[in-house]
Amino acid sequence: MNSLKAKLPPIGTLGPAIALILACVFFSFQHERFLTLQNFSLILQQVMVVGTIAIGQTLIILTAGIDLSCGMVMALGSIVMTKVAADYGLNAPLAILCGVAVTTLFGLINGLLVTRIKLPPFIVTLGTLNIAFAVTQLYSHAQTITNIPDGMNLLGETFGLGGARVAYGTVLMLALYIATWLWLRETAPGRHVYAVGNNPEATRLTGIPTDRVLLTVYALAGTFYGVASMLAVARTGAGDPNAGQTENLDAITAVVLGGTSLFGGRGILLGSLVGAMIVGVFRNGLTLMGVSSVYQILVTGILVILAVATDQMSRKGSR
Repeated sequence: MNSLKAKLPPIGTLGPAIALILACVFFSFQHERFLTLQNFSLILQQVMVVGTIAIGQTLIILTAGIDLSCGMVMALGSIVMTKVAADYGLNAPLAILCGVAVTTLFGLINGLLVTRIKLPPFIVTLGTLNIAFAVTQLYSHAQTITNIPDGMNLLGETFGLGGARVAYGTVLMLALYIATWLWLRETAPGRHVYAVGNNPEATRLTGIPTDRVLLTVYALAGTFYGVASMLAVARTGAGDPNAGQTENLDAITAVVLGGTSLFGGRGILLGSLVGAMIVGVFRNGLTLMGVSSVYQILVTGILVILAVATDQMSRKGSR
């Protein structure tokens, strides 16, 4: 019996996949359109921005940190890349590069404040959230930017696959998950991320530069927020200064639902994709059922509490 228990994956690993399957089964009985390829393609399109943000958020939470600014930094990146294209006539690649550079800079600033001044990540990113929001509103004059080059819409376009229309941005999000998962699993720098989150002092004593690891993680997270900015622009065809106000909580929700521990050092990146899909499935299914968006938010909150409670029980059980 003990040997069987040792072979079973922890509940934090199996839980997200089981929850996703159960949610799909439930909604399939509620609406005939739910279990269609086109509907699942739509869900993936709806979560591709939050899902990409969740990659960066996962890296930070794995180090026992958190980033409250991710949504607003993403919104700032989308405004920068659309506004420089509209105002200065930059082509799509250069404009996108400007936006990604700004989001990466914000990630780097977060990392410097955490590693050099030793400020708590919660306080640092709460501050940069407000800064990013203010800069976004001031720079855009609170106006939506619509006059953008056609190349910035490319990832929002779709192609046919098995009777469904799949967005190129969805493919990019999935590719980023696979690449980052392999980096975390197969490379020394990736394993250092887990080590820092598990026990930073012990990691430092082994000779691993923990501050450099943290700085890299925050800067890399900022880059992912920039990619998410690009996807948001491609999906909507505009730079929206009012975007990003819920994406930070949605991304954290996806990471927590995906089984990554808020205490750091434990979690699987692909679980965050499953977590984002859980949120997307619930919102899509409830919308098909005609349920108010207020109840969708209520269900999301309950899911987060259940995920954190599961993480706590899993931690206690492993001691």
